[in-house]
Formats: sequence, C-alpha cells, structure tokens
Amino acid sequence: MRTDGLFLAGIGSHLPPRVPSAFPGQREVAVSPDGPAPDMAVSAALRALAGCGHEPDEFAVLLHSATHPQGPEGWSAPHYVLLNTLKKPIPAMELRQGCLGMLASLEAAYYRLIANPGRPAALITTADNFSTSLADRWHASDLFVLADGAAAVVASTSHGFARVKAVGSLSNPVMEVLHRAGEPLFPPGATIGRGLNFRERADRVHEQWANGEAPPILGFGEQVAEIAERTLAEAGLTLDDVKRVCHPGYTEDAIDAIFLDPLGVDPEQGTHEFTGTVGHTGAADLFLALEHLWRTGEAAVGDHVLLIGSTTGMEAGCAVVEIIEEGV
Repeated sequence: MRTDGLFLAGIGSHLPPRVPSAFPGQREVAVSPDGPAPDMAVSAALRALAGCGHEPDEFAVLLHSATHPQGPEGWSAPHYVLLNTLKKPIPAMELRQGCLGMLASLEAAYYRLIANPGRPAALITTADNFSTSLADRWHASDLFVLADGAAAVVASTSHGFARVKAVGSLSNPVMEVLHRAGEPLFPPGATIGRGLNFRERADRVHEQWANGEAPPILGFGEQVAEIAERTLAEAGLTLDDVKRVCHPGYTEDAIDAIFLDPLGVDPEQGTHEFTGTVGHTGAADLFLALEHLWRTGEAAVGDHVLLIGSTTGMEAGCAVVEIIEEGV
C-alpha cells in the first residue's frame, strides 16, 4: 500500500546489556534478567518522543505490540505505556501480529491518521522480555536467539526524518500448522506452563514428514520476494534503488536463506553486523536496525531502506522508507 504523506518523526530504543553468545551466527544477545517489558517500551517511547516535534495533544492513538506476556493476566500494557508517556485520554491498543507487530501498527496508524486529520501523530511501541520460565532463549529455535528489548516510533502526517513510501504484507495461512504442529489449542499452552519452543514443533513437523505427511512448506522465500517487489513497486522503486535492508535478528545463515538470498541482496546491504550483537527481540528488530543505520549515518539523506520481516502464520511484511534528514 502506498502511504502518501506518512513520516517517521521520532525513533527510540531500549536495549539491556549484551551477553556473549556461543550460538552459531550470533555473537552477543541483549538480556535483561528482570526488567518489565512495558517499562522498556516506556523508555524507548520517551526517546522517540524527545525532539519528534509533536505535542501530546497532537497524538491520535498509541499502538503497542508484543510476542510474550507483558504483565498480569488481563491487564493492559498499552495503557500503562500511555500513562507513562503521553498521559492523554486517547485510545491505547494492543496489536497482536507477532514479529510483524510494529509494521502492522505503522499501517494501522496510517489509516487512523488519515481518518482523523486533526491529530497528525501516533505513538507505536513494542517490547519483550523473554527471561521467563515460558521461554528458553537459547533453544527455542534453530534460527535465532531470543533477545530482550524495545523500540518505538512516532508516525506523523506532517514531518519527520524519514518518509514512509509504502507498507505491505502477504500471508499464506496454509503454513500456520508449522508453528502449531499438532499441539492442542485448549487449554492454551501458557495456562498450563507449556512454553515457547519452535524447535520442538519443527521437529514434530519433520517427524510427520518422515511418516508420509507432506508439510505445507511452500517456498517462504518466494513470498518474501513477492511482497518486497510489490511494495517497492507501490513506492515507485525497485530493489536497485535500495541502499540498505533491515531484517530480523536471526543467525547469519537464516537471514541469508530466508530474506537476503530470495531478494538477491548482498549480505553487506543487510544489518547483521548490528543484529548479530543483539539477537531476535520480536517485533522490535526492524526498527532497532533502522535507528542504528540512521543515527550512525550508514543510511544518509536520499537513501532508501527496505524493512522486511516475517511472523508465524506465515506472513511476510515490509516497508519502504526514504531518509530525508541527517541522523542525530
């Protein structure tokens, strides 16, 4: 979807200290032993709000996303973030779109801002802390190490350091079973202490495959390439116009196989040099990498950056942004 008149007016992050990693393709991982995820979201949001050029009264909505439990069951993390940042009686919503949560929130914010032109800004946050009994960060997947952290952006229809030219996503629900793999839907796993373990479910899929049940693995790399090319076309660009690619914080081999190789992009255009010192934070990855590129000057004025990611379902999503102000 082409997003005329949409900007990023502020960006911020919160990353706890890194610890060394022995996981292949991952040098360090951000780990917070006991920091509440919503507090990390507040920290990132305050950094994004500082200097964004919008007053609290100009915000139409707060959109928060996460992939792991945030606090007390039935409690609202988005309203906690709102209370500790904008402190205004605007809607505060949680958007459950897994690791594409921030991209989906950006798209949703655009609709909201178009419908309510009197308020030109939206605050978008995400945060996760996987230091719980429900997640084994080192063994949950063969593709990544789970990392703790938060990111936030201020979406604006009036100004910003980057212009968002297009946002898009593409799903293939036939592949949802890859992350379910026969696990019962009730009672929900978290309610009986069953944790997050993609590796275990992948092993179950391989067992089913060995027993003659063909798994619905339908070329996810092709899906990644399709949504990237479509979204770039909506922005009036091609991959040749892209200076850098922000991708999830997977291991280097997984990044190449799932994202960069299908796009025909050189590893040097990616952001593994940065994500290899962080890990996979969930929905924050792409915007952590974008902030890094912008603040270090690796993405300069006039450069186009492609943000490309995925989530269970399976769904691939991306955004195309143009840097229009120097990093600070």
